[in-house]
Amino acid sequence: MKKVLILSVLFAAAFAKNSNAQSSSEVFSKKGYKLTFENQDTSFSKDLKAKLVQTFFEVYAKLSKEYNKKTTKNVTFVIDTAYDGVAATADARVVFSSKYMTKHPKDIDVVTHEVMHIVQDYGNSNGPGWLTEGIADYARSKFGVDNAGAKWTLPAFKATQSYENSYRITARFLTWIEKSVKPGIVKDLDAQLRDHSFTDDSWKKETGKTLDELWAAYAANPTI
Repeated sequence: MKKVLILSVLFAAAFAKNSNAQSSSEVFSKKGYKLTFENQDTSFSKDLKAKLVQTFFEVYAKLSKEYNKKTTKNVTFVIDTAYDGVAATADARVVFSSKYMTKHPKDIDVVTHEVMHIVQDYGNSNGPGWLTEGIADYARSKFGVDNAGAKWTLPAFKATQSYENSYRITARFLTWIEKSVKPGIVKDLDAQLRDHSFTDDSWKKETGKTLDELWAAYAANPTI
């Protein structure tokens, strides 16, 4: 869930460490999209695998249509027995921790967050990492198939929060802007991040307010 350049280094180390791990590979295709599923965990639940695959095909085409119709149609999922995080994405490849997913089988919309990173495809964008992750969690909130089952929600506003807190806190802020200031702003910012036209002035150009002014208005009335 970190930026692509950092992830590439992490992946290189992780894959080198697991080069000898026993694994299986299966390819699924549907409506022009292809998912390669690599599994290093022989005890991984078949039902959970099926849910991961199903969620990919349910959400990825929607995310592509909404945000980036040029996104790749070939994606790889890896169930990694050594990865100690939750999940991470780079180069259209999502690595899931087998330990985490087995322990939290209802958190299926980890898929939605991670494949949104593929759709984002910001490359070497100079946009802030907190916004990248906030948009991914905004997409999870909007397109997730079972956030309720995972007891995953956007958190209530607290005065100690900041838009730079990233993930769900930023996602809730973006939801508020969409509803209270400018519908469609997430799509606009996402496109700017992808074509590298995003600047700190983008907020004011889009809404008439600076980022800090938007946050102040949000803090004054954070209802969504």
